[in-house]
Amino acid sequence: MPPIRRIAALLTAVAIAAGCSGERPATTDKTAAEPAKPVELVRPDGTYPTRPLEKDVVVVKVVQHGVDNLQTAPSIEEGLRGNLDRMVRLARQACSTGKKPDFLLYNEFPLTGYSEGSREEKLRFTIEIPGPETAALGEVARECDTYIIFGSYARDGEWPGHILSLNAVIDRKGEVAARYWKTRNVKRLTPGNEIPTTTIEGVRDRYRERYGIEQEFPVLQTEFGNIAVSTVQLDPFVFAAYAMRGVEIMFRTATLFSPVDVKAVAQFNNFYSAMSNITFPPGSEAAKFGGGSLIVGPRGQVLAEDPTNNEAIIEAEVPIAEFRRNRRIPHYPLEVVAPVFDQYVQETPLNHMDLPADQLPVDGKAMAELIDRTSRWLNSGK
Repeated sequence: MPPIRRIAALLTAVAIAAGCSGERPATTDKTAAEPAKPVELVRPDGTYPTRPLEKDVVVVKVVQHGVDNLQTAPSIEEGLRGNLDRMVRLARQACSTGKKPDFLLYNEFPLTGYSEGSREEKLRFTIEIPGPETAALGEVARECDTYIIFGSYARDGEWPGHILSLNAVIDRKGEVAARYWKTRNVKRLTPGNEIPTTTIEGVRDRYRERYGIEQEFPVLQTEFGNIAVSTVQLDPFVFAAYAMRGVEIMFRTATLFSPVDVKAVAQFNNFYSAMSNITFPPGSEAAKFGGGSLIVGPRGQVLAEDPTNNEAIIEAEVPIAEFRRNRRIPHYPLEVVAPVFDQYVQETPLNHMDLPADQLPVDGKAMAELIDRTSRWLNSGK
């Protein structure tokens, strides 16, 4: 086993998935001071836990569409209602044309759109999960007998002042089966501006204490295969961690993305994957970045794609039983790369967003200043 204490601290995604990072706190009872048993995150023989499959082949559908930004809507209530009505319409269309879906995937912000401005303002354009919107979508999930997956800006009373980017999974009974926090935000993508949402990385210790280490890379074992959902982009370690945990279908949501990233991640980690992207008004500057949603196989092959910026629904069959047969998790050379990983210093430390609500960065500029202020690289000589 490679030296992993620093790998766990510096490369959380890989170390956690490898089962080498962290334990449940041991009891403080001196009369029973036995260390807690580590949570098994990865089986040592390369197998992974599953539920029995209900069918041999499942159908994945991806919905691609535009969104009315709540920030520009006549009112938040009217904007939410219009966006929800669009989601319901497209879900029913997906369920009544082509093959019946087992999974129905939407983009990153189909209910709220992407908002600008201060933290206080952006918090107005969030939803709660579960909430009335997930209840309405749950009715459609029951009608269609399908899982519905979508992302959203969200707020949570347990995390006052924090803007969350969550992905919800609604099951066939219409209930919220899982809420996926974004693992981490990409850094240094736009000079002077950073994404101010709160991720697991930003509050890792408190998140782990509250939800458990196994919820840092949670895999939902369903009757149609093992799934997970992520909004992370250009971050191979995160998806390697999910693959180690036994993901078979990786659902991804986006507001801009790289098709190469989706194809490469699926091939490198030997799983199926689907990406739903938002569309933008024709003729707008952003139109060239819209659409292009796709479904890919474990060799990175495209199974379905809509290269346009138009509203669309694409579908593909996943032979999940055949794929699962005798499958093991991918072969990663952790011991080979450990000497390099062990010396790598992650620039942004964990827990950099674990702040009182009134001290959270108010916007992207303030977030960039926080990243600079906490940077291990910029401040190494101080």
